[in-house]
Amino acid sequence: MTAATHLVWLRNDLRIADNPALAAAADGEARVVACFVLDEHSPGLRPLGGASRWWLHHSLTRLAEALDRRGIALVLRRGAATDVVPALARALGATRVDWSRRYGGAEIAVDKAVKARLRQDGIEAASHNGALLYEPWTVKTKTGEFFKVFTPFARSARAGGEPAAPPPALVPRPIAGRPTVAIETDSLDDWRLLPRAPDWAGGLRATWQPGEDGAIARLAAFLDAGLRGYADGRDRPDQGFTSRLSPHLAFGEISPRTVWHAAAARLDGLGGEPVPARDVEKFHSELMWREFSHHLLYHRPDLATVNFQPRFDHFPWNGDPAALARWQAGQTGYPIVDAGMRQLWQTGYMHNRVRMIVGSLLVKHLLIDWRAGERWFWDTLVDADAANNAAGWQWIAGSGADAAPYFRVFNPILQGEKFDPDGAYVARYVPELARLPASVIQKPWTASPQTLHAAGVRLGESYPRPVVDHDKGRARALAAFAALQDA
Repeated sequence: MTAATHLVWLRNDLRIADNPALAAAADGEARVVACFVLDEHSPGLRPLGGASRWWLHHSLTRLAEALDRRGIALVLRRGAATDVVPALARALGATRVDWSRRYGGAEIAVDKAVKARLRQDGIEAASHNGALLYEPWTVKTKTGEFFKVFTPFARSARAGGEPAAPPPALVPRPIAGRPTVAIETDSLDDWRLLPRAPDWAGGLRATWQPGEDGAIARLAAFLDAGLRGYADGRDRPDQGFTSRLSPHLAFGEISPRTVWHAAAARLDGLGGEPVPARDVEKFHSELMWREFSHHLLYHRPDLATVNFQPRFDHFPWNGDPAALARWQAGQTGYPIVDAGMRQLWQTGYMHNRVRMIVGSLLVKHLLIDWRAGERWFWDTLVDADAANNAAGWQWIAGSGADAAPYFRVFNPILQGEKFDPDGAYVARYVPELARLPASVIQKPWTASPQTLHAAGVRLGESYPRPVVDHDKGRARALAAFAALQDA
């Protein structure tokens, strides 16, 4: 008797461990086929940015190898998922299709359409939570509304119980008796996800190890060397306290509950030296911010394009292409900002504290619409996440939920001196300033001519003067906000 076939449609869950959709498909005696659909055709779906496309290529390569070792074929197809998935299921004679849920408006619409077409064909369809600790509809205010402020959201979510623990085995044993199915698949190289002319991904290759194995290794490294001291050290871009798990979480190469419980285990010293509770709690709080962002995206699908607070629809943004270009290139004349923008371009990543500093300069000092920054990050970040990216930019702009007040304008000089006090971060990514003493490296225009000469710095030539004076930029931002309040 021929075994039934189950299809698992992988998207933002490119892993084997703690993957509920894969586990459901593999349950029982059915043979399993996995598929990934590069959907650039369905209405409303946002194409991946360049850095994310690079990551996806390597993540799929690693995933295909891991699945093959377990007797599961990974079929690659390009096209509208509403057509591709049902057609593939029919071609396989699949009796069931499983996938992990997504939470953006366009993604939900696609998933509903796929489910409807599968059921019309008599094929069972089931979705699972493979991406979040708490799904958006499970956390509500007492009046049944969604939370718009982080702290009560986090308190309410955790009041319902700690996230479920992942299965005890980090990586399951090979799935026996599931022979690879021979079926037509696209060539990953034909998708042209990698940059070719020019190849700008050298820094990404040197920095990251995409894939589930890379995610597990990154988590282990963080638990051993970054979690202790995290509460105080996470704001220091010159130090190594951040987890750098964000791209692995964005592509689902590791589950958030695996990360959550691995950190919690260190409270009792399981797997390593015990870690103070405040460090674990702070790290858990950052995971909850990710949850809150997805909560917002689910309830506000237009989060990346529309001000959460409508009053900002009338804000007098300044369309200044030259200033935007200087910001993108890391040539603003503010060293901490330029270091962050160059780190982003070189590695596809930027330290979280620095993201707030560079965002504040763009939105407030330069009065450039936050959406321009959101688009740049979407294209250049390897962890470009539809929820986190949009919510973060609206928070910086003051237009979002639980946002920083608009009148909070980061001083990039003081921020640099506080969080990069020795100038090590600036020296790494802005090497033309590396020989300046720490006392002036965050504000080189204040250095004496002799100091500049000794360091080989020529202001306005080897390194630019500030794109805008801090005091003038701050005053202009506050005036614009006051005019908005009075309108």
